[in-house]
Amino acid sequence: MAAKRFGGFWRRFLACAIDCVILYFLSLILLLIGLLALKSGGVSFGSIAMTGNLPLGTGLFAAVYAVTALLTGMIYFIWFHGTAGATPGKMLFGLRVIQISGENMTLGVAFLRWVGCLVSALVFLLGFIWIAVDRRKQGWHDKIAATLVIRTKNKTDAGVHPDGNLAPTVDPPSDVENFSI
Repeated sequence: MAAKRFGGFWRRFLACAIDCVILYFLSLILLLIGLLALKSGGVSFGSIAMTGNLPLGTGLFAAVYAVTALLTGMIYFIWFHGTAGATPGKMLFGLRVIQISGENMTLGVAFLRWVGCLVSALVFLLGFIWIAVDRRKQGWHDKIAATLVIRTKNKTDAGVHPDGNLAPTVDPPSDVENFSI
């Protein structure tokens, strides 16, 4: 029952897919801006298509674009996780990232989690697939940054403890002494 409170593999996968679509459109805008800058610098796309020869500086353009796209993704994930605890995709699916201690995310922990995502992707994406088999639905990046992804949309999903136990949803009755969970 407690496992339902953590963000599962498919829910997180779909949230990530939405974030990737958002980042795709952001990188497409960056690419178009870069191509317009190349065109204003005298590069003719018609001559490139006809001859197949790339002008000098095109390799540099591709490298700058790749680094810019990587930095955009890094800023996107760190900013949303560090400030709101969720990216737009996670918000749509009712997910939120918290520290194992139960505290909200910080930008530092979000950065560590992003670096952990690079580690999770290194070996055939095994760090992400690990979410499907882990008891608390943590990927390697979650374990590295000591974070949990919890569900927030359902009433029963409010108040997650790191051990997976349910948190009380109502205050204890005032006439009962020594109320315990």
